[in-house]
Amino acid sequence: MTLGRVTDMISGLNIVRGVHSGAMLAEEALEHCIARIEVTDHRVNAFTDGTFERALREAQAIDRRRARGEVLPPLAGLPYAVKNLFDVEGLTTRAGSRVRNGQPAATSDAVLVQRLQAAGAVLVGALNMDEFAYGFTTENSHYGPCRNPRDLKRIAGGSSGGCGAAVAAGQVPMTLGSDTNGSIRVPSSLCGVWGLKPTFGRLSRRGSFPFAASLDHLGPFARTVEDLAATYDVLQGPDPADPGCHAERVQPTSGHLDAGVAGLRIGVLNGYFEELAGPQAQRALDAAARVLGGVRGVTWPDAALARVAAYVVSASEGGALHLPLLRERAAEFEPLSVDRFIAGALQPTEWYVRAQRFRRRYRDQVLALFRDWDVLLAPATPVPATPIGTEQFELNGHWLPARPSMGLLTQPISFAGCPVVAAPLWPEGPRGLPMGVQVIAAPWREDLALRAARVLEASGAAQSPVATF
Repeated sequence: MTLGRVTDMISGLNIVRGVHSGAMLAEEALEHCIARIEVTDHRVNAFTDGTFERALREAQAIDRRRARGEVLPPLAGLPYAVKNLFDVEGLTTRAGSRVRNGQPAATSDAVLVQRLQAAGAVLVGALNMDEFAYGFTTENSHYGPCRNPRDLKRIAGGSSGGCGAAVAAGQVPMTLGSDTNGSIRVPSSLCGVWGLKPTFGRLSRRGSFPFAASLDHLGPFARTVEDLAATYDVLQGPDPADPGCHAERVQPTSGHLDAGVAGLRIGVLNGYFEELAGPQAQRALDAAARVLGGVRGVTWPDAALARVAAYVVSASEGGALHLPLLRERAAEFEPLSVDRFIAGALQPTEWYVRAQRFRRRYRDQVLALFRDWDVLLAPATPVPATPIGTEQFELNGHWLPARPSMGLLTQPISFAGCPVVAAPLWPEGPRGLPMGVQVIAAPWREDLALRAARVLEASGAAQSPVATF
């Protein structure tokens, strides 16, 4: 099979189907991905590490199994990469930081990497990110900024910027990232790819480097909703060794994607989410609302307070985690984040306690909202991707600090732990910049968010084509 034919298989599951049927080899799909990475990554800078030798072994093992007539696993031959805060056997888990370069290599894979390997997926490398996941831009001073494949002069978003960029650039069809305050949804929005932040506690985090343990989520990026759902399905499952994983059962979603939204109560968030959305974000939201029949005028409780509380919790937990290193090696930290880590470590304990108390009451208010609604829609980022190095952007007549403000619309949602699919829309047309819309469901109802996302995709309103650059 030629590289061109593999390029045409935008869906990762099309690759899997080709491997299952014998129309292509897993090794052929891998060769294409490696070639694409080698041709494009000097411009995109999505990858920090390649695991090509491991990938070749995994792909050849899949091909041997098929040659023997064995039943192949559900993601057989699917190439993927992970944010470099996931443990990968043989690699140092740097989490975007130079400070960790001297640490020993991981002796085993993170749980989610193990589950993907068991499902037949093929790991090709680790991806660029904001240092210790504290940022929304992936302008990493240690490893260089990750560039947006939709416009190489612009940010890819963060902190999982390499994850969004690698999918948008056609380097791999699926990636695995993390989201504390928006780190899956922001890159998905700015790079124009699909992303899923599951319910807090749904997926095991064992073997991933934390940012703020009481807020961290892990989840996939992909170019199609089908790929997103299929990946999510194999990642699920209880993990007794991870006290933060509360998923006692698997909730399959792939078989229900095309159930549509008939009968679902779909609302559109107003107030805070209107005031902090720029014109392109509003147009993207309008388009999604038209397709899904969203009812306007739904108010999310205490969104502004939730964002403040999320910042307090993130800064406190992140600062406390890194305090020993900050005392000894602060000069080696990322200049864009070191002051925030230090400030977090110095925050009064009372602030943290009050923020967590508020969080309990806040989650009860959010859950009450879902008595009346099944799915809610909101913009994912206030503006499209900004040029690398931007310090401020204008939003509805006000100038805001660029790097923290990309998370304005995502932080209140993740603070409640709700699952969200980030859907890539194109309010300026296919030659313009993408803007994401958050498709939000009640905790543990990823299936509803994915169903609504599939309707957006089937309508043509939300798509993730491979970038040309």
